[in-house]
Amino acid sequence: MRYEIRVDGHLSETLTEAFPELGHVVMAGQTVLFGPVVDEAQLYGLLARCQSLGLRVVEMRQLPE
Repeated sequence: MRYEIRVDGHLSETLTEAFPELGHVVMAGQTVLFGPVVDEAQLYGLLARCQSLGLRVVEMRQLPE
């Protein structure tokens, strides 16, 4: 499965390095993290990482294969 997680603001290089398994792009005042997620546990881990870093998740969605 592939997912996209949109967070508010432009993430610094240091913050994007906290997600080495995901690609990222900045657009319209948001940073979009995207990539493969193997299972629900990894997805919850990514969301927990966002929370622990103080990132505001705007949207999360599963992408078509």
